[in-house]
Amino acid sequence: MKNTTLKKITYLLFSVAIAATVLVSSCKKYISPDAISTFTPSFTFGSVPLAQSAVMGAYNALTGDYGYGIRLSMYYPYDSDDLEGATGNGDNDRKDMARYNTTSSNAQLQPIMAQSYAGIERANLCIYYIPKMAQYTSGSATDQGELQRLYGESLTLRAQYYFELVRNWGDVPEQRIPSQFQTNVFLPKTDRDTIYNHILADLQQAEALVPWRTDVGKFGDVPDQRITKGAVKALRARIALFRGGYSLRRASGVMERRSDYKTYYQIAYNECADLLARRDEHTLEASYKGLWQNYVCAHNGNDPTGELIFQVAMGGATSTSDSKLGTYNGTKFNGIGGGALNIMPTYLYMFDSTDVRRDVTCVPTEINADGVTRKGHALNAIVDGKWRKEWLSNPVFPNTTVGNLGLNWILIRFSDVLLMYAEADNELHGAPNANDIAAVKEVSLRGHGGNAALVPTIPTDYTGFFQFIVKERMLEFGAEGIRKYDLIRWNLLTAAINDTKTNLTRLAGTTQLPINPPSYMAAPPAYCMTGTLPVSMYYNGNFKGDDQLYTPAIGTGPGTGLWANSLYKAAPSAAPVDKSIVGNTTVKATKVSWIGSSGISSFQTNFAANFKTNHSELMPYYTTTLQNNPALGGNDYGF
Repeated sequence: MKNTTLKKITYLLFSVAIAATVLVSSCKKYISPDAISTFTPSFTFGSVPLAQSAVMGAYNALTGDYGYGIRLSMYYPYDSDDLEGATGNGDNDRKDMARYNTTSSNAQLQPIMAQSYAGIERANLCIYYIPKMAQYTSGSATDQGELQRLYGESLTLRAQYYFELVRNWGDVPEQRIPSQFQTNVFLPKTDRDTIYNHILADLQQAEALVPWRTDVGKFGDVPDQRITKGAVKALRARIALFRGGYSLRRASGVMERRSDYKTYYQIAYNECADLLARRDEHTLEASYKGLWQNYVCAHNGNDPTGELIFQVAMGGATSTSDSKLGTYNGTKFNGIGGGALNIMPTYLYMFDSTDVRRDVTCVPTEINADGVTRKGHALNAIVDGKWRKEWLSNPVFPNTTVGNLGLNWILIRFSDVLLMYAEADNELHGAPNANDIAAVKEVSLRGHGGNAALVPTIPTDYTGFFQFIVKERMLEFGAEGIRKYDLIRWNLLTAAINDTKTNLTRLAGTTQLPINPPSYMAAPPAYCMTGTLPVSMYYNGNFKGDDQLYTPAIGTGPGTGLWANSLYKAAPSAAPVDKSIVGNTTVKATKVSWIGSSGISSFQTNFAANFKTNHSELMPYYTTTLQNNPALGGNDYGF
């Protein structure tokens, strides 16, 4: 059943929420947003429904083109060793950002920072006024419960906005009261550790205020996509790992982590352990493919397992409240949309042939005009497939050019909790225990279709286990905007980029060398590192379906498999017969470029072309932002 509770609330109350909450321009001098309201706090926070609309306004800053609708989900996280961002360079925009060539005049800096601070301002207003409402302490039990929930949601939203700012800019101004009470609007940068400590404390407070997912009904609501206790705990665990991880520091100009980092790994472990003890609240959906096809792409964010712990609800088909997921990225349908992000060839070859996550994440096809059969893609045009048009339902893809599809961005899934739990415990104790191994195995087991015999051997030593997690997180969260930031907090981004470039050179060679094992994570399957990989692939032109995207065809007919040859062996000397045509003996499968210069050269030119260690891990401030607020003191990190 399609559920759009939060989407409808957010969209319908958006104008009310903006008018009711943004009383002055948020954090005005250093980001300069427009002032858009004269409503008084006594009106806005005079009733529970209006307070709810105010919090919905704080949610809304997560959405749209300057939130997770496209910039924070599909511009900022790339290039990484899973995906390459928009192809090209020299635009002083999204392409340069992907190449790590972002300058202080890049057009993609200021609007994203401004919207994040607008969200913070809206959250600050709610945090300030909601506890002062008479109903907060003397209202009915239902009103008190709802207002406490709203207060906890506001604390969590502010934490999410600050977390996104810090992981992209490092030290940023921190404002924790509404702008109307701010005596100095020219705020300097606040050390990120201070911000992290504040929001970790806020989230601990929020945990006691918001309900568990299964308790939502006690406040008269139906399950929706609002923040619940599980989301707060999972976010707190994630932020704690970043607080305890590496970061590019202003004082030293290098990547460092603090000596007390284990304090924060302990917080992450504790929060994850709490969630693992409540498997009635959150657990894994049985099918990896089903999670994306039957819930995310079906516009149903309320999966019964609760794996989708924290998500950004999109809707309204506007640039300010919806997303371009599935239109900017993902598959093409009858030549329409998608394809802006490309799967790295080296990422494709990290999957073993039995890992079902490969066919969900890495899609080498597009849907033809008939809406059923598929056209195969060359290695340099494989796209991410978690938000794909052919999976859309409630409603289906309209087969016409549209800008928005109402698809949610997923911030945290339960599989992340399992892997954070194992990572934190391994770090705290110097080796994994049986529970840590079981947590990682649970993720990999689902990734292998539930077949325990196919799960790779999980190391039991500290280093081997950590490197296995580095790889497992890569396979599990590809195209979800997580990988680059993981690599930064581990101080492995430089190694990942260098190893990827080395392997691209190997794959582009005339001898089609297989890839080398990476230095920073567990190795790919042995058959990706030995023998000769194919210089060409041949696809069956009448193929239908999406369950055999890489399996060589066996038998005949439309369901026989996309490819006529193997991904892991040298290409045949002549084009094989197209096996998707029943009874065919003459029509040949269609050839596309694979390993070798023609399939790899564009990646060699573009991938992380301008990356510099101890510089590119963070973004510069926009020039006008610095001019408007001299207290910021200019850019750091060599920008």
